[in-house]
Amino acid sequence: MTISSPALPPRSADGGLPVPVAAAERLAVGLPALAVAALRVADTVSAGAYGLCRPGPGYDFWQFRRYQPGDPLRAVDWRRSAREGRVLVSEREREAAQTFWLWEDRSSSMGWRGARTRVTKAERARLLVLAAAALLMRAGHQVAPIGPASGRYRHERRLGELSLALDRAPPIAGLPRNLGFGKYAQALLVGDFLDGADVVEPLFRRLAESGVRGHILQVLDPAEIDLPMQGRRRFIGLEGEGELLVRRVGGLRAAYRERLEAHNEALRRNAVRFGWTMLRHRTDAPPVSALLALAGQLAEKPDRLC
Repeated sequence: MTISSPALPPRSADGGLPVPVAAAERLAVGLPALAVAALRVADTVSAGAYGLCRPGPGYDFWQFRRYQPGDPLRAVDWRRSAREGRVLVSEREREAAQTFWLWEDRSSSMGWRGARTRVTKAERARLLVLAAAALLMRAGHQVAPIGPASGRYRHERRLGELSLALDRAPPIAGLPRNLGFGKYAQALLVGDFLDGADVVEPLFRRLAESGVRGHILQVLDPAEIDLPMQGRRRFIGLEGEGELLVRRVGGLRAAYRERLEAHNEALRRNAVRFGWTMLRHRTDAPPVSALLALAGQLAEKPDRLC
C-alpha cells in the first residue's frame, strides 16, 4: 500500500549535489530549473569513466559477411575475399545511431515522499530521465518519449521541450500501438513499478515484441523500503486503494519488507525474461550514483551495439 503524507515544500531537484556546472551554465538560458539540474548531473558522469559510444562506422572489428548490393567497396576485405573465393565485407561494431525511447511513471504515487528533506519520486525520476537523455544526445544518439506523435530530440538544448513532451506521454495502460521503434531502439523506463504484474507485464511484453531492448530504473522512497514508522499510523492509498489503520506498524515491518522484496524479485525476473536490465534507486541517494550505474548499462554492447 502506498503511504501518504501532507504536501511539503519543494527542495532542489538535484539534492544540492556539488557537481561541475560549467557545461550546464552554458546551456542554462531558457531551460527550466530541473533541466539545468539534469545537465549538472550529466556533466559529472560525462567527466567519469562511463562514457557512451558514439554512432559511426566504428573501429572494432565485428565479423565478416557476404557482400550485398549497395555495400560500399571500401568495406570489402579483398585479402580475406581472395582466400575464401567470395567477396566479403568487414563489419564494424557501430554502424548506426540508436533511438532511445523514454518513459516515466506519472501516476499519483510518484508524487509522494517520506520526509521533508527528500525530493519526490517524480522529481527524481524526471531528473534522471533528462540527465540520461543529455548523456545519450552528447554521444550522438537521439531520444524520444514513448507516446503518440512523439518527437525525436538530438541536442541537449531541447531538454526543456523533452520534459514537456514527457508530460504528454500516456500512462502504462494507455501505451499506444504502432510506435515504429526501429532496428536499433532501446527503451528506458523509470518509475516505482509498484503496480501488479497484470499492469506492468503488458508494457514489457509489447516493447520486447517490438524488438526493443529495455532498461528499467525503479525509483523508491526509503520509507517505502524500510517502513521506519512506529506506533499507530493511518495509511492512505494515493490511487484509490482506500485506507488502512495500523495500530502497531512495527509488528508489520518484517512481513511488509518480505512482500516488497518478493514483488521486486518478480519484477526482476520479468526483466531478465525479456533480456532487459534493471536497477533500483533510493531517493535519499545522490542522483549521480544512479546515473553512473545506468550509463554503465547503456554503454554495454548487446547485439554489437553500444
